Amino acid sequence: MIIAANVFESLWVIVTNIAKGFANVAFTSSLIVTAVMAGLVVLYAKRRPKDESLTWGQAMASATYCTLGLFWAFGVVPHQWLTYAEGELKMRSDAILAGPGSTGLFKWVPVVISKQVVSDSVAVGLYGLFFGATIALWAVWQGRGSKTSEAVETSTYGRPLVKA
Repeated sequence: MIIAANVFESLWVIVTNIAKGFANVAFTSSLIVTAVMAGLVVLYAKRRPKDESLTWGQAMASATYCTLGLFWAFGVVPHQWLTYAEGELKMRSDAILAGPGSTGLFKWVPVVISKQVVSDSVAVGLYGLFFGATIALWAVWQGRGSKTSEAVETSTYGRPLVKA
């Protein structure tokens, strides 16, 4: 249980507990799986030409992969964080951080801020991060093949001519 003498100590405990969240195997491995899935999209976008058509099977596999990636990023990762925060870190609604009933400097604040609010704010931050990453991945996918190189004059043997 998180017990602190004042607000600054409570904030320090919360910050260190969030850092300890990366020591949680389920949360950390779900973040790693998300990063690997996003990396695979970027690598495949570099290889696939823009005007190449899809077969039915490729389209179904791509749709399944996208759905799994979105489910993983927006479902599994925040769930693992909230489970860890409410379980091991004890960031519950009965642990008051600021407001009436708190043990720190912010007793005068008329709004009750519990440690669960901080935990939920981290989850909202994860949603925002993944929303931005989703937009960035779609931009990478839509922008593939748009970079063109200048045509270099070639010799009759097919090699580029270089001026000395």
